[in-house]
Amino acid sequence: MTRTTAILALEDGSVYPGTAFGATATACGEVCFNTSMTGYQEVLTDPSYKGQIVTMTYPHIGNYGVNAVDVESYQPHVAGFVVREVSPVVSNWRADYPLDDYLRQHGIPGIQGVDTRALTKKLRVRGAMKGLISTEGLSAEDAVAQARAWPGLVGVDYVKEVSHRTAFAWDDRDEPSGAFRLTCGPATEPQPRSLRDPLPAADVPIVAYDFGIKYNICRRLRQHGFRVQVVPASTSAEEALAHRPAGIFLSNGPGDPSALGYAVRAVADLVRHGIPIFGICLGHQILGQAFGGKTFKLKFGHRGANQPVKDLDSGRVEITSQNHGFAVDASSLPAEVTVNRVNLNDQTVEGLRHKSKPIFCVQYHPEASPGPHDSTPLFAEFRDLILRRG
Repeated sequence: MTRTTAILALEDGSVYPGTAFGATATACGEVCFNTSMTGYQEVLTDPSYKGQIVTMTYPHIGNYGVNAVDVESYQPHVAGFVVREVSPVVSNWRADYPLDDYLRQHGIPGIQGVDTRALTKKLRVRGAMKGLISTEGLSAEDAVAQARAWPGLVGVDYVKEVSHRTAFAWDDRDEPSGAFRLTCGPATEPQPRSLRDPLPAADVPIVAYDFGIKYNICRRLRQHGFRVQVVPASTSAEEALAHRPAGIFLSNGPGDPSALGYAVRAVADLVRHGIPIFGICLGHQILGQAFGGKTFKLKFGHRGANQPVKDLDSGRVEITSQNHGFAVDASSLPAEVTVNRVNLNDQTVEGLRHKSKPIFCVQYHPEASPGPHDSTPLFAEFRDLILRRG
């Protein structure tokens, strides 16, 4: 790895020098932190991170490399990557290339040697901030000035930059959706790392709105027997219903939900139609607005694989995977919508359910990737909701 200098600058004037890896480039973004210990490849390729410079709180990143199978989108979407140390050794039988090479291929700058613990503490106290990362020898003064000049996330529509432009059927040949499994003993297949569990029949057709959908969401839906038609974020309710779906899924995605009036209008039409709907993350926020509620920006967001959420109906606590910087304002919701899940760290809304219509949503990621599997049953709940409706 070439040892060249890099710089991370924040809008408050803070400057963090370090060593460059990845691409020779300069990029602005909102500087945030993720508390996951593993799953950096999934973080890099999560479209929800569009416009963000991600700091990993775990100090040692890159030890198992990057492979072509575990991506969550068609390309990585982070603006930049900040770590304490990039592993000089890649040691995993599924790895295709080192993290450094992967970022370089996609034009993403990285910086290591940063005191990520101090940076995370600053972001927790001050909140997520506008920042700049450069591996091109930019001066500290120029870096801070450019960070301050960046417009930020509020009011900006990043969904249109990550959503697929055309509709498509997800995995119509049942090739990548089966759950990955390992074999014991001698390999009996030519490509043992691609072995997948058998899938059930795809007997429930749904439309999935792509606001920045993660591929593992599509995999989980297929594993629960859904036949998934993915449609662009700008799809109207009429166009979505023309596919004759039994249900509608609203995906995750990046940026400010209040900037997505076209999506809110389409979902409001679908709510009036009465079709079963399941939303996650940005889809949850869009659904909250379609109900008549409002959203607001969190101080530093929820990003990581260890977020505790309480189900107010059962009393059960789920450890969840999350990635969002905005939330639904509970006080703005109408009486026919109930808050049924809350974040135990800050009491923000983590789940909604309509009292009379087959509609529910959660703020977190039940597909995990990376993260715990506590919330996987939500996909089966969506299926049961559709089947009960007949």
